[in-house]
Amino acid sequence: MKLNYTEQGSGAAIILMHGMFGSLSNLGNLAKLMAQSFRVISVDLRNHGDSPHEDDMDLALMAADIVELISDLDLSSTILIGHSLGGKIAMQVALNNPQLVKQLVVADISPVDYPQTNNAPALDALSALSGLQVASRRAADEIISQHVADQMTRAFLLKNLARNADGQFSLKLNMDSIVKNYGTSLVAAPTGMPFEGPTLFLKGETSAYIQQKHRPVIDGLFPNAQLQVIAGAGHWLHAEKPDAFNNLVNSFLVANR
Repeated sequence: MKLNYTEQGSGAAIILMHGMFGSLSNLGNLAKLMAQSFRVISVDLRNHGDSPHEDDMDLALMAADIVELISDLDLSSTILIGHSLGGKIAMQVALNNPQLVKQLVVADISPVDYPQTNNAPALDALSALSGLQVASRRAADEIISQHVADQMTRAFLLKNLARNADGQFSLKLNMDSIVKNYGTSLVAAPTGMPFEGPTLFLKGETSAYIQQKHRPVIDGLFPNAQLQVIAGAGHWLHAEKPDAFNNLVNSFLVANR
């Protein structure tokens, strides 16, 4: 699949991958900083943003999309940075195509299976909007507020709205595919041979996505991994603590050039 992407900067290539229900703008602050020293490629994952929609959706296919992009851009090696689902995809690429990955940064996700309940309110909220056309973002917010109380989370979800030619708003997400695959392939663990390259796992202090019990799995698949915890941050650590997040990523990339 030919993914939608944007580019900025020059130098060694970085590919940024957003999480579930996100888009290429989600890691925009990091992209702007990294573009001072790197060629930064921000992608919309399949069924997200302006990338194509497809019924099939699993880690292997989404990793293949990234490999295809690497090939299309004629890149010999890349730095992969992914948050949440994007982190799982980055891990899947590294585990199956280590020759393409120079460094790996995984933000608040482990290489394990997850129960589908972790994002159930967000899934329910966006499912309620799926297929609808609404007159305003406020109207959409009223619909999803029945499922998600937190205003910051609702604001994040509402970034998936786009205005059509009739002036109405609708979701860019392919919710049919996401709902169909969410409880199975999208919460599965990445698989493959251990990736020996430099790897950084970033954990939000209050998030439960990376736990101590996951460390043996992380160390087995990524033997050259380090873990950094961002104080006071939850799962959306790049948005909650952007300076700390960006500085840790930048320091890691510079140290492992």
